[in-house]
Amino acid sequence: MGSKLKVAGWLAVGAVAGALTTMQLQATARSAMSPLPLEDMQQLAAVFDLVKRSYVEPVDEKKLIRDAIGGMVSGLDPHSAYFEGQAFKEFREGISGKFTGVGIQIEMDDGLVKVVSPIEGSPAFRAGLQTGDLITRIDDTMVKGLNMDQAIKRMRGPSGTKVVLTVFRKADNRTFPVTIVREEIKTKSVRSKVVEPGYAWIRINQFQEPTLRDFSEQLREIYQKEPQLKGLVLDLRNDPGGLLDTAVGVSAAFLPKDVVVVSTNGQIPESRSVLKAAPMFYSRDGGDLLASLPAALKTVPMVVLVNEGSASASEIVAGALKDHKRAVIMGSQTFGKGSVQSEIARLPMPNTSLKITTARYYTPSGQSIQAKGIVPDVLVDDTAEGSPFAALRMREADLDKHLGDGTGAAEKKDAAREKAREEALKKLEEASAKAAKDKPKLPEYGASDDFQLQQALNRLKGRPVIASKTQTERKLDEPKSN
Repeated sequence: MGSKLKVAGWLAVGAVAGALTTMQLQATARSAMSPLPLEDMQQLAAVFDLVKRSYVEPVDEKKLIRDAIGGMVSGLDPHSAYFEGQAFKEFREGISGKFTGVGIQIEMDDGLVKVVSPIEGSPAFRAGLQTGDLITRIDDTMVKGLNMDQAIKRMRGPSGTKVVLTVFRKADNRTFPVTIVREEIKTKSVRSKVVEPGYAWIRINQFQEPTLRDFSEQLREIYQKEPQLKGLVLDLRNDPGGLLDTAVGVSAAFLPKDVVVVSTNGQIPESRSVLKAAPMFYSRDGGDLLASLPAALKTVPMVVLVNEGSASASEIVAGALKDHKRAVIMGSQTFGKGSVQSEIARLPMPNTSLKITTARYYTPSGQSIQAKGIVPDVLVDDTAEGSPFAALRMREADLDKHLGDGTGAAEKKDAAREKAREEALKKLEEASAKAAKDKPKLPEYGASDDFQLQQALNRLKGRPVIASKTQTERKLDEPKSN
């Protein structure tokens, strides 16, 4: 079981295109092929022939086929995709957590490259790129009309070379150029520190191949500094997810052996599994990276911080620790990506692969978080003044063609959220019009003025917590009976 599970975020240009949880199936494209719908295939062939013969100028046949495949897959849901060429290479490189690029998490939005998030410490991060920025031009090339593969190819290049990105920032209603020097991005997915005597903070930015090893090493360092640790804060805010086995390993570090961490269920047998807190479900090299961790880690009081940007693998960890009552979950309701994507790498054409949604995943109690997310035990705002821009964060339910939770329920239309989004945009525009020194700063997680971290520490110390007075749980409508 464990050897078949390999999960990855799609890193392109040093970028994660969304929060992905992927199961790699040992399958071929031709296995168990079902009969083809002959009439529909004839229609497709007829359209292909007409476009080839009648379009205003000659069209590359291979491009037509690639676009047809891409359209077929992308029309399913936001997380299914077809990789070819450079995109395939970037997808594979991203799993290792090391690549050459500008360091942005991206997705395509109406023909433009949209910044999901700059990777902390990357050239794009230092250049000031922000979530929601739209890249309209790469050097002298307009992005409109390019596919993901072509955009990636133009943004990548040798380390030390420059690329000029033309950025449209909707909040400021302005377009401006940003010159970025490409470099090798070695993403450090884990950070930690002893906040004060007896209390520590450990943050995971993304679940990658090196993450579990780095996570284990930093936990050991924490205990070397604080052998009598009284409380630990696990920070998963704005963590878009990544490798499923890493998420299982992180959960297993705090849970009793062999308890259920997550289960998956789909149409094919390979997509039905139960993953437990045991080495066979998270170890890649035969060794148990968690074996030498202090036994006290299983019982140290814990708080897990999450927000709307915590997705996929982050939600698996939060859901497992919540259901087993191992930690108190604090912050905001999470993104709500409860689907599993399987990578089928053995397609007939070389350097191609298909990533397709094959299952939903469920927390140990059997709950699907698809389009809903994990509801914190204690809702806490971003700052003491509230969460003025939380409504701007994308959620699974905001994505076109997103899946439901499998019960037939759908997320309720939230007029209050739409109003909050409009108000947040207005506030952001007003702040952008002020002098730069008066603009709100991006929150620095783990800093002394990190409000949510301070509330987590208060909880661990048994002190009063300033809970949100405005946040409410997002719920799904019950399915209507016939």
